[in-house]
Amino acid sequence: MQQMNTSEINRKAWDDRVNRGNAFTHSATEEQFENPLAVVDPGGWLGDDVKGKRVLCLASGGGYQSTLFAATGALVTVVDLSPEMLNKDRIAAEKRGYKVRTVETTMEDLSMLEEDGFDYVIQPVSTCYVQDVCCVYREVSRVIVSGGLYISQHKQPVSLQADLRPDSRGYVINESYYRISPLPQVHGSIHRESGTQEFIHRWELLVGGLCRNGFQVEDLVEPYHGDPQAERGAFSHRSLFVPPYVRIKARRTLKEGKSQNRKSIWIP
Repeated sequence: MQQMNTSEINRKAWDDRVNRGNAFTHSATEEQFENPLAVVDPGGWLGDDVKGKRVLCLASGGGYQSTLFAATGALVTVVDLSPEMLNKDRIAAEKRGYKVRTVETTMEDLSMLEEDGFDYVIQPVSTCYVQDVCCVYREVSRVIVSGGLYISQHKQPVSLQADLRPDSRGYVINESYYRISPLPQVHGSIHRESGTQEFIHRWELLVGGLCRNGFQVEDLVEPYHGDPQAERGAFSHRSLFVPPYVRIKARRTLKEGKSQNRKSIWIP
């Protein structure tokens, strides 16, 4: 029997998660549509108005980011490797009368997307599902315009190194920081996605890789999810000791021979 590769494993895992209604597979709620830009851009990094901007929601299927950005007037393309996740985008967009382009591919292969085709690339936590994060950065570097913003979220290396539940000593680190092979799969975890194949990425690659692929880092935040009153082992308890993820704001530096005043053209 032929062994599945990483993309096939993660595609199947996310299709299954949609069918089970698991976390991170739900479309935006009515309440979130009251102020959609504040929901998708909590740090205010995109400014007050993104109407007419070409936005790529990368590895971001599920009908959440895509429809909220569409509600702001942005021109939205959503990429995901899971057809079930993309189907949720199509259903959510159709329900509200929005036009959203969906593309089924991995985040490492954006060859079907036009060069300089996007003003903003928005990526939720998902680079943990690829072995080579710099391959993703190279693809984003090609499809984003000079001066464009790439806002990405990544699981903290230590969150993937540490035990999922505490023992008498706390949350023990039991995986090498330099591990390059996939992590053991988990089931029933609230900290990692069951059935997926994940990889640890060092800070040298997460941040240095951005710089080496044409981006200038402008900001970095660690969203706080801790709760001192939480039960031991709960997500908010572990988050007091092991920060779950990081959000990075990076701007594409000026490409050789390119002007930052390039006119936006929407290709549906």
